[in-house]
Amino acid sequence: MNMEHFTTNSSAQIKSGRSVVRAQHGMVATSQPLASQVGLDVLKRGGNAVDAAIAMAAMLNVTEPMMTGVGGDMFALVYWAKTKELKGLNASGRAPRALSIDYFAKNNVKQMPEFGMGAITVPGAFDGWVTLRDKYGTMKLADLMDPAISYAENGFPVMEKTAEDWEAEVDRLKLNPAATSNYLVNGRAPRAGEIFRQPNLARTLRQLAEGGRDAFYKGPIAKAIADYMKANGGFITLEDLAATKSEWVEPISTNYRGYDVFEIPPNGQGITALIALNILEGFDLKAMRSEPVKYEHTLIEATKLAFADRNRYIADPAFAKIPVAELLSKDYAAKRRALIDPKKAMDSLSAGIINVGSDTTYFTVVDKDGNAVSFINSLFDAFGSGIVAGNTGIVFQNRGSAFSLDPKHPNALAPGKRPFHTIIPAMVLKDGQLCMSFGVMGGAIQPQGHVQVLVNLIDLGMNLQEAIDAPRYRITNGLNVLLEDELGNSVIEGLLNMGHKRAKPPGALRSSMGGGQAIMVDPVSKTLMGASDPRKDGMALGY
Repeated sequence: MNMEHFTTNSSAQIKSGRSVVRAQHGMVATSQPLASQVGLDVLKRGGNAVDAAIAMAAMLNVTEPMMTGVGGDMFALVYWAKTKELKGLNASGRAPRALSIDYFAKNNVKQMPEFGMGAITVPGAFDGWVTLRDKYGTMKLADLMDPAISYAENGFPVMEKTAEDWEAEVDRLKLNPAATSNYLVNGRAPRAGEIFRQPNLARTLRQLAEGGRDAFYKGPIAKAIADYMKANGGFITLEDLAATKSEWVEPISTNYRGYDVFEIPPNGQGITALIALNILEGFDLKAMRSEPVKYEHTLIEATKLAFADRNRYIADPAFAKIPVAELLSKDYAAKRRALIDPKKAMDSLSAGIINVGSDTTYFTVVDKDGNAVSFINSLFDAFGSGIVAGNTGIVFQNRGSAFSLDPKHPNALAPGKRPFHTIIPAMVLKDGQLCMSFGVMGGAIQPQGHVQVLVNLIDLGMNLQEAIDAPRYRITNGLNVLLEDELGNSVIEGLLNMGHKRAKPPGALRSSMGGGQAIMVDPVSKTLMGASDPRKDGMALGY
């Protein structure tokens, strides 16, 4: 399959309501229009892809505070066009030193708490921003954060889908006085179109812009966090914050029908998408598309097999041996593929036998030199732990909820350990050249979204916007699967007849199906093509 087919053909099966965005010099794609504009402004001012990424990350902290921020974690893939170098950055935080399985056992807690102080890990995001800027950036941190600070001080109009997400969390925000005062308006969520101001967050962001990394991890913000934790039964200390450090990592990859697909290695779940792609490579999906029930069934079953391996093996590699090479081998994929029954959904399935020694913001940017950043920043659940650090405006993530309290599990809680992570940026290269930078935000949907977008592009020949718009499935557990109505009644009924069970989402169905952002390079004209998911508020912009 040639590159031109991958990037320019349009599918007769899915017709998007909007065109692919095309530009010549630079492109951004985010889930929030103001963030996209801020990133594009940085590119127009001569900043590179990393500069734009940091500015957009800060802006999204302000405009989508339930999804992302300096109280969360981040991962990024960076492609440097001049050297064709692809690097990964893991800026996920660790469990506080005072938090352990023994602590929960003594308090008769059998499962990691989903919210509250016990679910909070040390935030790694801001260290990641600074680490990225120090290695690749060209502009001052203060200049990159200035637009976000301005919008936090002066306010921004809340977008429609953001307002819906905000409204869904009102009751939980009311449980924490600081969350109530910082993120509710007279006890309610801000409405779509309402101007929302965040003076406390603005002050914090200004301190970070001026003081850099030390302000958050050693200085005044660190002290404010540690004091709040001590006064309110939390676990993070000044020592925990000072020990936080991002890590440059080598991306992992597989080749899918001639395209090299790259993901962040564990503790992230990117390997899940690669396992599923390896399984699917053994099927003629283009031909199978004429039988849509069989086609969707095959994708669902391959995804379930990949998730079984994910749940068994992914953890912090500093604490557990993870058989990455074995999981990504084509021979292993063939064995797993053979387990798929073409006529019946699998109920009980387990990980392959190998011998071993939520809510998020995703965005991407490509600059005039062809450098690209695939960037994801997250609090995990909406408003994370539900805890805000007093008058700092910082919302703490709840990544600790992903730990296991089973001491034998690779992802078992331990002091200073990174938890299993859902957030995963992705890139596609061909012959060492950037083909696409993309991601799909949304917890467990992320690797599933990666697979579906890639199959839509490579196997079905959709254009970029169509590939993101196309209806999705999302496996949950056992036979349960979320199915978008746009798949059609006949397909949904056919899947139910094969044993699949249509699950009910916790909220609106489309909000459970993630939000994709993508930028591709046209191999013929060398122009950039961008697309943004209609399931979110955002847009792709270029110049």
